[in-house]
Amino acid sequence: MKKLISMLVTAALAVTSVFALAGCNSAKQEKSSFKVGAIYINSQNDTSGYTYAHHKGITEGMKKVGLDPAKDLFIVDNVAEDDEKVKQAIDQLAGNGCNIIFGISFGYITAMDEKAKEYPDIIFSHATGYLSNDKNFNNYFGRIYQARYLAGIAAGYKSLEVGNNNIGYVSAWGTEYAETCSGINGFTLGALSVNPEAKVNVYEISTWGDQQLERQAAETLIDTYGCCVIAQHCDSAQPQIVANEKGVFGCGYNSDMTAEAPAAHLTAPIWNWDAYYATAMKAAMEDPANFMTKVGNYYEGLNSGLVDVSAISANCTAETKEAIDIAKKMMTSGEWDVFSGVKLSFSGAAGSVAVAKTDAALVTNDGTEIVAAGGPSVEDGVITGSMNYYVEGVTQVN
Repeated sequence: MKKLISMLVTAALAVTSVFALAGCNSAKQEKSSFKVGAIYINSQNDTSGYTYAHHKGITEGMKKVGLDPAKDLFIVDNVAEDDEKVKQAIDQLAGNGCNIIFGISFGYITAMDEKAKEYPDIIFSHATGYLSNDKNFNNYFGRIYQARYLAGIAAGYKSLEVGNNNIGYVSAWGTEYAETCSGINGFTLGALSVNPEAKVNVYEISTWGDQQLERQAAETLIDTYGCCVIAQHCDSAQPQIVANEKGVFGCGYNSDMTAEAPAAHLTAPIWNWDAYYATAMKAAMEDPANFMTKVGNYYEGLNSGLVDVSAISANCTAETKEAIDIAKKMMTSGEWDVFSGVKLSFSGAAGSVAVAKTDAALVTNDGTEIVAAGGPSVEDGVITGSMNYYVEGVTQVN
């Protein structure tokens, strides 16, 4: 009898141990069953631009964490910024069994916020937005204004070389969104660091992605305002293609657009989105219950490799790379940042480019002081959420 009781106790303990182990691992999602969902504003087959950069980042991030995009990634693309369409896309991805859903466009924000409550076991991750909760919904973005500043340096040097101070900028939106506004301001300050007489002419198309409007805006900036460099904050390479056709120069966005505009493209502020996507997917697989503690609302810059500029093309002046490297080092080291009360000024020929730091107030284009001379950088919350003014040197032309 004692032997029988002993055997029963041992068996019971073994069963308990099995269930205990199962309980410990239940929160961890095995790679073999982990599924990633993505909602795109344009096509997954784009070869450059915003959607392309995110798709590339998601697929590369998946490979970094051992997932196979061919079988583990579910995409609903060409989804307009319409709440009902976004909700339908989310329901479809939830039906596919996705464990994490990425929404890459700002206008998906309300639908993702609502659906995160409806599907508490799915992690929702929203690009460029500001809403989140403490359980399963975060937002992610980065210090793209730093890369914009670097691209502005390239544009400033080119404007000096061709003897034309007019630089154009095709933008989805203007001061309505801090994302576009801070990018325009960062680019302008970069151009001014090289050419103090530079003028950045902004043409707002009032949509995140319309290739025809992007093309028309670039044509107007060149034909009507005489711009010698065309920068952009919009989805496609159309502004760069127009610059190439009309014999001027350009700075793209999201991806290296040299292939689309070989005679025009200088460099582009780019996103290495895989830096975020790998981090998010790894956390979602390993400890989904603590995703918001481990990842939270993500905001990184040059330091993490999330943002950068593409390779300096042969269309740039000889001094460009040297000056960009100097500015990049100052930002990554924490010595200086773009929206502070300290101005950078570059001078000198290639091989001996120098930078001067001068205490100077950050001023809007209507003369309002934002940061006093020598003062610290504008806070992150302003850059990402409430910046609604253009700095000195910016003019909106439409």
